[in-house]
Amino acid sequence: MIELRTYVFLDSLQPQLASYMGTVSMGFLPVPGDSCLWMEVSPGMAVHHLSDIALKASNVHLGQQVVERAYGSMVIHHRDQSDVLESSEHVLRFLKTEHTTRQPCKITWNEVIRSITPDHATLINRDNRRGSMILPGQSMLIMETDPAGYIIYAANEAEKASNITLVEAKAVGAYGRLIMAGKEADILEASRAATEALKRL
Repeated sequence: MIELRTYVFLDSLQPQLASYMGTVSMGFLPVPGDSCLWMEVSPGMAVHHLSDIALKASNVHLGQQVVERAYGSMVIHHRDQSDVLESSEHVLRFLKTEHTTRQPCKITWNEVIRSITPDHATLINRDNRRGSMILPGQSMLIMETDPAGYIIYAANEAEKASNITLVEAKAVGAYGRLIMAGKEADILEASRAATEALKRL
């Protein structure tokens, strides 16, 4: 039986998140403003069949497909929201389920660290080369979710709400991890927006 772990629909990819996804994408690159669906299932190999269903149902593009032993995830996107929603409906029908049966999101870590030191900033930047750099003196939001895919929704909603810099948005594996940087007030607003968005799911 296929378990629906994550189902996240993004109405409009924000510029930084779209660019970040492009640095890790092995498929067709998303662009800002695209609608996007992030879906994660268990077991991992099942994602091949679900990707096939989604691609044949409408004009969506496959931005990413990650197949792990336990989990598999896929990202489909298109400029037209209706195409993304059409493909997602076909997948859900095949699974004989609705998106509301997805695994609930659990925020396992949510913290704001103020005024990062130069040493700390250097190590973070060396470890995270796909996003932007955090600068000494900036504040930092770190967030972790279970399942991992929900971190994409948190990142997109935070970027909508606040003037922040996206450093990392890792959405595969056991946990999703988000790092954002900026002025303290902006980071606090980003944290609030991301947390409230995840609670609404």
